[in-house]
Amino acid sequence: MKIEVRACEEKDLADMIKIWNDIVEEGIAFPQEELLNTQTGKQFFDAQSYSGVAVNTDTGEICGLYILHPNNVGRCGHICNASYAVAQEIRGLHIGEKLVLDCLAQAKRLGFGILQFNAVVATNIRARHLYERLGFVQLGTIPSGFRMKDGHFEDICPYYHTL
Repeated sequence: MKIEVRACEEKDLADMIKIWNDIVEEGIAFPQEELLNTQTGKQFFDAQSYSGVAVNTDTGEICGLYILHPNNVGRCGHICNASYAVAQEIRGLHIGEKLVLDCLAQAKRLGFGILQFNAVVATNIRARHLYERLGFVQLGTIPSGFRMKDGHFEDICPYYHTL
């Protein structure tokens, strides 16, 4: 399988919404609780500074995506934030790595100086190992910062990467 990461296009919207909603429904990574529909999904992805998709070039299938946007405004406006989602059935094939690397390049191209993750769930070991391998630095731990779908709380770990 050959994966290409590119800017999202209108034709990708339905696949992007499905992949995003699968993560939201899992309830173990994203802070969102409301699922996207066609209207709210278009608004959500259009509101980002950049939305990228991972495409299987053999099939044209959307395998994953990321969103990139400012983390704050004004004097902190040089810091951006991102979220990543890979289709459940093909996780573990390094698609997330391709998404993160493209995101770092796009963030720098857009003039951001730092990419910061505010709330990586401590139990998301695969993501944490990937971020650390790519040079992200953990800033600490926020105890009980994330409410899991079943109602219990997990720690979160903020990370950053200088661009």
